[in-house]
Amino acid sequence: MLLDYDRLGWLKAALLAFTALVAAFLLLPVVFIVLLSFGSSRWLAFPPPGWTLKWYQELFADPSWIEAALTSARIATMTAILAVAIGLLASFALIRGQFRGREVLRGLLLTPMVLPVVVFAIAIYAFFLRLGLGGTTIGFVVAHTVLALPFAIIPIATALEGFDKSIEDAAIVCGASPLQAKLRITLPSIRIGIFSAAIFSFLASWDEVVVAIFMASPTLQTLPVKIWGSLRSDLTPVIAAASSLLVALTLALMIVTALLRRKLQT
Repeated sequence: MLLDYDRLGWLKAALLAFTALVAAFLLLPVVFIVLLSFGSSRWLAFPPPGWTLKWYQELFADPSWIEAALTSARIATMTAILAVAIGLLASFALIRGQFRGREVLRGLLLTPMVLPVVVFAIAIYAFFLRLGLGGTTIGFVVAHTVLALPFAIIPIATALEGFDKSIEDAAIVCGASPLQAKLRITLPSIRIGIFSAAIFSFLASWDEVVVAIFMASPTLQTLPVKIWGSLRSDLTPVIAAASSLLVALTLALMIVTALLRRKLQT
């Protein structure tokens, strides 16, 4: 093959070097933040003059940071549940349905992936103010669900496309109702897609900051909003500690997802 990786010659080394540079460009800022969270300087100075766990102690000793983290986890969990439920129904309609405008509907459901987040944030903020949902948990969950929905639909729809529907039809022929066949045959078969959808939907809410800034109130702030507000007022390494925990949870969930996907596929 013309593009066979083993036959690229010197281009193989160039490709590896370019990939390493891109990976370093993406990862080095994260590494710097983690290192700063252990620095002994009172300010965000690199390289740190020394090492300490003081900033993590201050982070866990401050109730406002704990409350923000719990709020993020609560909203992200509810968002994941709602996005997976809606995404599952939408995926069945998009993959199994035969109706006019199906591709248009698919495009509309995936629009949040390409629409500038700030445009969506302004629109949803103005709309929710009229409904009285601004600064509420329900408003947060609905707004984040809209953003997370494409990340739920894509893996579920992909898994559903790869599922052999004749197996479901055989179960119906053997006496199962259509609902029983979907619950006992189809859903277990696409469980990898459903699990991936739940993780990606959770992370889409957990890491989101633009919409959260518009939706936040003095009594309801997510962890990214708390980090943003603290960054504007005080460049303390506690911010780096909170950011490191944010990254750590994201990385942990991605690792768990990869391990479970491998286990479920074997």
